[in-house]
Amino acid sequence: MAEPIIKSKQAQKEVNGISTEIVCTEFSNYIFVLLTQYGKIGTLISVTPDSRSNDISTPAFSTKVLLGKDEPLTHVCAKNLALFVSQEAGNRPVLLGLALKDSSLDTIKQIKELVKDCKVW
Repeated sequence: MAEPIIKSKQAQKEVNGISTEIVCTEFSNYIFVLLTQYGKIGTLISVTPDSRSNDISTPAFSTKVLLGKDEPLTHVCAKNLALFVSQEAGNRPVLLGLALKDSSLDTIKQIKELVKDCKVW
């Protein structure tokens, strides 16, 4: 049986009493991760490895909001959630859809574990 061209997984779980949906999709040149507590894509953020980093062992990542709220907390959450995805996927760029009602540190930690379980790369 042929392998699918696009690999995708989805999950739904309660995080701090809020229904949270996760969709992870692998494309040839990037990973798409959608995290929503609203049932919408929300803010779309591109997280890419920065090739200008001096230390190869810990690459720097840059974030760019493509659609939605461009706030400092958005960039912090995006880097925190997408960093390990990109590193595990061979430093590929990550496109992250983020629509969270609760963006507390505890919620981000729980969501990070859910994303690990939804691994497609």
